[in-house]
Amino acid sequence: MGRKTPLTSLKQISEINLTPLMDLTFILLITFIITFPLIEQGIPIQLPQAKAQPLASDEAQSITIDRDGALFLDEVPVSEDDLKAQMHALGAGASETTIMVRADERVQYAVVVRVLKILHGAGVTRMALVTQEDA
Repeated sequence: MGRKTPLTSLKQISEINLTPLMDLTFILLITFIITFPLIEQGIPIQLPQAKAQPLASDEAQSITIDRDGALFLDEVPVSEDDLKAQMHALGAGASETTIMVRADERVQYAVVVRVLKILHGAGVTRMALVTQEDA
């Protein structure tokens, strides 16, 4: 019984099939598009409603105060002393970073004032109070 195909006529496949790679890329892109808005709103708070201009900032950090008065710097829990130290380091560097203060509408006004006082004492000049758009 002889061989039906000669050994010399078999061609080597030298191209990479890109279809599975493109499928994976589109799946990852869709996944990131869906999950990105959820990442920013990691700490559940209810922002006060007000009419304000949209924030346009390239470099920004957020300080969040939840309804119990706990402080978070970019979703990491911090104490007032740690926040003060980090803001002094940021203020000393003369950075163009905008600090966005997000506070639950049920938190006491005194807690928000303490955070603003920390920012002012650290020399942070770019800050914004984040609100929810009026319905």
